[in-house]
Amino acid sequence: MATRILVFAGSVRRDSLNKTLARLAAKHCTELGAEATFIDLADYPMPLYDGDREAGDGPPENAFRLQTLIAEQHGLLIASPEYNNSLPALLKNTLDWVSRTPRVRGANPFAGKLAGLLAASPGGLGGMRGLDHVRRVLDTLGMLVLPGVVAIPHADTAFDAEGRLLESRADQRLRTQCRQLIDISTRLMT
Repeated sequence: MATRILVFAGSVRRDSLNKTLARLAAKHCTELGAEATFIDLADYPMPLYDGDREAGDGPPENAFRLQTLIAEQHGLLIASPEYNNSLPALLKNTLDWVSRTPRVRGANPFAGKLAGLLAASPGGLGGMRGLDHVRRVLDTLGMLVLPGVVAIPHADTAFDAEGRLLESRADQRLRTQCRQLIDISTRLMT
C-alpha cells in the first residue's frame, strides 16, 4: 500500500507562492512513490470559528469533509504563508474547526499523524518564523512534526513559469523533506 500524503497551503490566493510550493511538493511526493493529494482550502470554505455557532449548529460540513480526508492520510505537508511572524488566519481557522469535529463524529484525525512544514515568502527568511507557530498548533493537535522545515526566501523570484524551483539546492531540500515524510510515515504505518 502506498503512503498517502495530503498536501495543502494555508492560502486561498490564486497565485499564492505557498500553493506553488505545495503543488511542487505533491509532485515530488508522487515521484518518490507516495500517493500524494493536493487540495486547495478554497474548496473547503468555513466561517470563522465561533463557540456559539459550534454549540448551535456544530462544525460546518467542510470541517467534516476535511476530517474524513485527513483521517485517510498517513502524513500531511503544509505550506504556510507567514503573516506578521505567525500563521495565517485561514490555516488556524481550518485547524480549529477540524479539531472540533471529533466531538461529533469520531476520533481526532490529526492524532499520531506526521507533518512536514513548508513556507515560501518574498522576504529573506522565507516564512520560517511563522512555521514555529504552525508547529505549536500541530503539536497541540497530537501530530508528530518533522524537526526540519523548508523555507524558500525571495520566493517571488524562486519559481519558473511551470512552478519549479530555479535553485537546485532549494529543490533538493524540498525533495529531502518529502522523502523523510514518506519514509517515516511508512514506518509508522507498520
